[in-house]
Amino acid sequence: MIEVVCNDRLGKKVRVKCNSDDSIGDLKKLIAAQTGTRHDKIVLKKWYTIFKDHVTLGDYEIHDGMNLELYYQ
Repeated sequence: MIEVVCNDRLGKKVRVKCNSDDSIGDLKKLIAAQTGTRHDKIVLKKWYTIFKDHVTLGDYEIHDGMNLELYYQ
């Protein structure tokens, strides 16, 4: 079980607990449940890398306590 921190830099910071074998799409659904937004409107980035929905957190080497950038489209 890892904890990922997502910050949208508009005052909303979300901490989500998930497994490293979960996909980015699963992480977006967990974030959507906490923020109240739709999961298909969420874009997760780290620097200039946009994370794809079907790839797992472990494949992107996202570890416990890592910060991701949260954007809305």
